[in-house]
Amino acid sequence: MAFSFAALNPLQGRDLLSSADLSGDQTLELLQLAAALKRGEQRIDLGGKVLGLIFQKASTRTRVSFSVAMARLGGQTLDLNPAVTQVGRGEPIADTSRVLSRYVDALAIRTFAQSELEEYAHWASIPVINALTDLEHPCQALADFLTLQEAFSGSSAAAGLAGLTLAYVGDGNNVAHSLLLCGALLGVNVRIGCPPGFEPSPQVLARARELAGHRSSIEVSHDPVAAVRGAHGLYTDVWASMGQEQEQRQREAAFTGFCLDENLLAEADPRAIVLHCLPAHRGEEISAGVIEGSASRVFDQAENRLHVQQALLAALLGGVAG
Repeated sequence: MAFSFAALNPLQGRDLLSSADLSGDQTLELLQLAAALKRGEQRIDLGGKVLGLIFQKASTRTRVSFSVAMARLGGQTLDLNPAVTQVGRGEPIADTSRVLSRYVDALAIRTFAQSELEEYAHWASIPVINALTDLEHPCQALADFLTLQEAFSGSSAAAGLAGLTLAYVGDGNNVAHSLLLCGALLGVNVRIGCPPGFEPSPQVLARARELAGHRSSIEVSHDPVAAVRGAHGLYTDVWASMGQEQEQRQREAAFTGFCLDENLLAEADPRAIVLHCLPAHRGEEISAGVIEGSASRVFDQAENRLHVQQALLAALLGGVAG
């Protein structure tokens, strides 16, 4: 089966630091390519290419899915663990980034500050990918919307997501930010339900509304029931992200009533699916019954990290150019 991914050609050699670095057409075509790769209908050879991983934070799904994605594309992955490289001893990012650009073909970086990621990208002459910062998690959002597309558009890779509603209940964190931006690009209505004081960044909200235009709505509510009512996808994440563990007890009190449980699920569209980027704390942000229930697509969602990252790497490294 022949596919055309003309919108992806300009991505060759570019960075992905934010979901907003993509256009709506590019986002949709990445999902289409990921779906084709998942079904075995598309083969891409990145033989000889090497992806470097710089992870300042712990990771299971992101690290493993990037490594397997490169292997399936015929490339290799080099784990540049800061604990055993000069990165962890304070070598300037400007030096590290320029040197690694001579060795590897792309870098996937997981760190705390978005500004650190941007500094790597500034000095690198190769694509730099945001593998999670405190501000955004764009690769996760791609997998999330692929999962939503599979649930509501069947196996059609050309089917879109416009008009669906995704409700996110919990902390307005990096995952929420990328859902807002990516959803806006795809014409998805995105609702955030969070306690007062835990709203998404005003700058990200403004950018999401700008991207959405008149095609979809971007809403923030302090009422979890209102947020999920009639939604097609229900999403949550941990209440205390990496680096916020000391706030756990305070956040548990603030998020009372925001657990994604059977009562909230009952307010959604009868066909609604449940999403969580993992790791999950059953009994806190999500009930055991919901994450293990028939509406859950959490483990399909985790698998889709592999497929969207294959598609992304292929686009950034020239595997779909032509």
